[in-house]
Amino acid sequence: MTTEALPPTERDRARIALAYHFVRVQLPSVLLTREAFDAHLLRTFRIFAAKIDKTLGATPATWTTYLDGLYATDWAVCIGCLDGQETAWEQLFAARTGRSDCLLVDALRARAVRLYPRNEEKQETAVDEFWSHLIVADSEGTLPVMARFDGQRPLAPWLIRVFQNWHLSKLRQYTGIQTLPDDDIAMPIPSAPKEEARWHDAFNVAARDWLSQVSDSERLILGLRWRYKMSQRDVSHLLGVHEGTISRQTDKLRDKALEAIGQKLIDDGWTGDDLERFVLTEIGGVLTDDPLMSADHLGRLLAAKGKSIPA
Repeated sequence: MTTEALPPTERDRARIALAYHFVRVQLPSVLLTREAFDAHLLRTFRIFAAKIDKTLGATPATWTTYLDGLYATDWAVCIGCLDGQETAWEQLFAARTGRSDCLLVDALRARAVRLYPRNEEKQETAVDEFWSHLIVADSEGTLPVMARFDGQRPLAPWLIRVFQNWHLSKLRQYTGIQTLPDDDIAMPIPSAPKEEARWHDAFNVAARDWLSQVSDSERLILGLRWRYKMSQRDVSHLLGVHEGTISRQTDKLRDKALEAIGQKLIDDGWTGDDLERFVLTEIGGVLTDDPLMSADHLGRLLAAKGKSIPA
């Protein structure tokens, strides 16, 4: 079903008008005419609807669903940045990340330190390079990253994930690993539904407890497959073992994580649907941020085997 077949209802149009006036009151320095607001809203609704259309078994997107999940002020800041408004960029630079309440710029710098350990020059330039990447398309016929934000999640955490994925993609170019498709770079793994957000802290405790019990050899496989995005074949060649061994160990790790973390959440009172999807969505943050999965720690594990990440 196309977005053209799903026009807004009278109630939806009233909500759109209310959203416009809400944004104008909340962000008076970000100037959006009603015409520009409506045009961008239709464009981002189509992005949202296209993603829903690609999800097997998903209910077709409606304006009601889209407006229910719209982070209106974050969306407006993004649109203002796309339109080149300096005040919108100032709002973005001053944005704070929800879980740590630090400035977005500081959160990106901290992520750069994890991505480029012992490379202070790259840590310094990583964030500056990222800003231009947001508004300039990588190639003809593609959209700039900011133009792909559909407003269905908070902007600051989304940008942090985009920053991480973009730099991981660049790092893979130096290891011979195939880069992510363009959509994967700018459209990261969907956030868990809002009703599941309260489970984030419980998940982190359970996931880090599970990760602390993983053996060094298992942790190394996790790191090579997740942080360095290496294929099973590349990992098997690096470690000098059969590819089937890596495949079996990867599947075993996945099953162990689902069992251990899932059971802990159930014991804590989990009542939501699709626990497996929630665990697999959330675990990426832990695997990226936990000190046991840092580039330095993985490097030491490899060095103990007389190995190193291929240059």
